[in-house]
Formats: sequence, structure tokens, C-alpha cells
Amino acid sequence: MSTASLSPADLARYSRHLALREIGVAGQEKLKAAKVLLVGAGGLGSPAALYLAASGVGTIGVIDNDRVDVSNLQRQVLYDTHSVGRPKAEAAKERLLALNPEIELVAHAVELRAANVREIFGKYDIVLDGTDRFTTRYLSNDACVILRKPLVSAAIHRFEGQAMTYVPDRAPCYRCLFPEPPADGLVPNCAEAGVLGVLPGVMGTIQATEAIKLIVGVGEPLLGRFLTYDALAMRFGEFRFQRRSDCAVCGDQPTIREPTDLVELCSADVMAQVRRFSPAELRGLLNEAAIIDVRAPAEFAVSRLPGAVNIPVNELEQRLGEVPRDRVAVFICRSGARSTTASAIATRAGLTKVAHLEGGLLRWAKELDESFVVAPVG
Repeated sequence: MSTASLSPADLARYSRHLALREIGVAGQEKLKAAKVLLVGAGGLGSPAALYLAASGVGTIGVIDNDRVDVSNLQRQVLYDTHSVGRPKAEAAKERLLALNPEIELVAHAVELRAANVREIFGKYDIVLDGTDRFTTRYLSNDACVILRKPLVSAAIHRFEGQAMTYVPDRAPCYRCLFPEPPADGLVPNCAEAGVLGVLPGVMGTIQATEAIKLIVGVGEPLLGRFLTYDALAMRFGEFRFQRRSDCAVCGDQPTIREPTDLVELCSADVMAQVRRFSPAELRGLLNEAAIIDVRAPAEFAVSRLPGAVNIPVNELEQRLGEVPRDRVAVFICRSGARSTTASAIATRAGLTKVAHLEGGLLRWAKELDESFVVAPVG
């Protein structure tokens, strides 16, 4: 990233940044020269885009081929009622230029695919991924590794959020933590599972913060650190992870050398293999099923179901040999998100007796045992 000189209007607009010794004129010039792409202009992309525009990032690209729906307005603060029905990329561009007319906005009203990812990503310095589709999330990760672009990734589910940052040669990538995506159809999206309206505001702002830190060169980014946020407990947590030498895209001998569209895995065949138990149904099977708790060890130490074995979801692929094949393996977690990921990993690995607890241990505590303490994420 080069630098761009500040105009008198810039000096007035960004005076609070200029007062920060860590940013100052030099840092604001870096922001003005920077080019940042947001993959997705929804719940996460909305606050991230607003704060990047307000902060003076010189060029902001927004890629989204969806249209604004009235149900988006509960959390996607880029839009208002008059935006309903409009293309998101177009409406986002208009809103951001209204906020800061001194910056350049590029609207990419297309679906991100392997065929266009090189051309689009190649125009930007940093990529922020806030999509709710695993196929796009992994494509963004793989393309950033291959094209050597920093990536700030975030995701949300119900009351929980997560974020991490990748920088070439400095940090592990998303696949180092989650080598393979779960089936999109197995993981409930916002429409199915719901999401607290303010949650993406928290996580999207964190993404913008990470991008600004990378551009200016200050602070400690989320490199090799997986940040979690539990809105109900109002608690942040994190766990560290390392680059995997066998990672398919950033490892010593990568097998992914070109961005590739992932096969959609939400087929009827996959869905049919994964059973979904309610707490009442699982209670009747505790003595028969293999209960695999995929939460972090610290969560598992607080409370567990009788007979449960702890295999954190990020270790599952390497520890599949510990999962019994002769009885139903029921994956459980706090809210159901990680257990669906684990179910998909196990199913694709060839396990045929796979199930998960819908709603997770939070639902178990609510419906069966109010005294059961469910630890916050992290």
C-alpha cells in the first residue's frame, strides 16, 4: 500500500485520528491509500463498511448479488425501509458515499466464484469476509492464501460470534482451524436459527478494527487467535491455533493451488445420514449412544452429560478414530453450531451412524435440567 497526501478537508474530517500518536498523519495517509474489499454486505458487512468509510479508507469494494429484504433491517444497518427491493451493492454504495463522499466505492453486484475471484480480489489490499455461506467463506480463504492477501473473517450464530485474521507468512489460515466446510444445509443460517440484531454490529466492528490495524501497522491482530464472543454472558474468549503443515492450501505441500468452487454439500443424501435429536430423545439414548462433546476443554470442564467424551471440533478430523462406529455417535455443543459442523465432518469421513443435539446444551438446560450450567464460549 502506498500513501496519499491529505487535503485540508481530510485534516478536518479525521482530526480525531490525527490526534492519536499511533495513527497521526502518516497513518491516515495509509488509510486513504488503502483498498479494502467486503465480501458480503449483510449483518457483518454493514457495520464494517460504515466504519471503514468513516475512517477514511480510500477505496472500498462491496461484493453482494442479493437484494435488500425487510427482514434484513433488524441487523443490516447499511439499509433503511426505502432500500427494500434494491440491490445491496448499489444501496450500500449510495449509503457509504453519503457518509463520506471523499472516498471511492466500487459495487460488485455479482456472486463470488472461482471464475471471478482472482480478478476481484486482485484489486484490493485486504479482504473482509462476512458471508453466511461456507462455500464462499472457504473460497475467500483459499483465494487470499493463493493471492497472498490479508483476510479478516467473522461469523455469527444466534447469540455467538467469532473472528480471526490471516496474514501471509505470519499466521495460520481458516483451513488450519477448520480443514473442511460442513454441509451448508446442515448448519442453520440466520433465517433458520435466528440472530440477535446487535450481534453482527459487534463482530463487524471488530473486523473493521482489524483491517485498520493492518493498514496502519499498529496493535496486535488476531493472528493465530480465534476470538469468540458470547452476547448472553457478555464475555469474550479466545484460543490459539497453529499453522498446520498438512493444510490443504497454506501447508508445506498444498493440494489447493487454484481457487475452486466447492461442491454444495446440502444434498438429500447427506442430510438423510445425520439424525437430529431433541433433548428428550437424547436423554432416552444416553446409555446406548456415544456422546461426543465438541466444545473447548474449558467449557467441557464446567459441565458435561453423563458418559460424554470431549473432542473439540477443531481436533475432530485428526481424532475420528476415537469415535465409535458400532453405535450412534451424537455430537453435542453449546448451541448446536459446532455439533452440526462435527456431524458433517464425520459424515463425509464415512461414518454412517451420526447425529447431533439440536439447540445444543442450552436447549438441554432449558427443557430438561435448569440446574445444568452451560459454560460460555471460549
